[in-house]
Amino acid sequence: MTKLNSQTSEYIYTCTHGLEEKSLSALEQRALFGEEADNLIKSTRNIDPSRSPFIKGRLSILFSGKSVQEIAKQVHQIELSDKTFKVLYIKINDLSNEQKIEYAERRIIEKEIGWNIIGEAQMKNPDILFGIVPFKGRWYFGTYQESESVWLHHVKKPQEYSTAISTRLARAVVNIAVPYPSGVRVIDPCCGIGTVLVEALSMGIQIVGSDRNPLVVKGSRENISYFNYDGLVKVQDIAEEEGHYDVAIIDMPYNIYSSATPEEQFAIIKHAKRIADRVVILTIEDMDEMILMAGFKIVDRCVAHKGVKKLFSRQVIVCE
Repeated sequence: MTKLNSQTSEYIYTCTHGLEEKSLSALEQRALFGEEADNLIKSTRNIDPSRSPFIKGRLSILFSGKSVQEIAKQVHQIELSDKTFKVLYIKINDLSNEQKIEYAERRIIEKEIGWNIIGEAQMKNPDILFGIVPFKGRWYFGTYQESESVWLHHVKKPQEYSTAISTRLARAVVNIAVPYPSGVRVIDPCCGIGTVLVEALSMGIQIVGSDRNPLVVKGSRENISYFNYDGLVKVQDIAEEEGHYDVAIIDMPYNIYSSATPEEQFAIIKHAKRIADRVVILTIEDMDEMILMAGFKIVDRCVAHKGVKKLFSRQVIVCE
């Protein structure tokens, strides 16, 4: 029998993004998985699907085969231990438009698999959700975990200003900066009202924040407390930072609350090089020359657009 809590070695992630987010999504995928794809990624890396605004779910592979029928012959091995189940055909797949499987056929596939699982099916709120998906000429079956849009819960907060980055962008940037959080020390030395801090803390990442503006630090602390997270935020200029971190995330100051001259911008990048081994910079301006002059190497990048019309864009630059 196949026990559901046995170690799974491969996963398939279902991913979606808007056209304006293609570049950002691809950079996040490269950070998390070392590759990029439009819809599905097969990987040995175990990532919580709720970490990413672009991942819709994770299939923990139990069986694979050349056809649905091959899968149906294997699923009787599953040991459910009195738990209820549901089988879901995953619509996000790599089939071409000509090969797309319509609703009625998807239901037939779900039933064919379900009939061969020994246990009680439950269409609403099952104990276990199984998924089946075609990918690169094979069919894959396993337990399926749908993502939760955690970032969406953080959109409304007590303190905010219009030019702050969105929670969706902040979450993707945190994943780009810290793909593997275990033991990683992170700082956001220009934290503003704490949008990045909130997303990082919600993922259990060890991050501290600082900003030279006491008003935004007060707002950042209030926002973190509002979501019941525990994080340190200091009133401090990056030049005063004496600690050393694995990663720094810097949303380069540019608005009326916390502006910076070109000289100050270069100083921020230079101090970032001093205090962190890896830095992810968000900027609305071209800063490549400053970044290189500071001694960094640009290892990856993307452009994050705001809205379908792309009226506002930020560069996300990964530096080491």
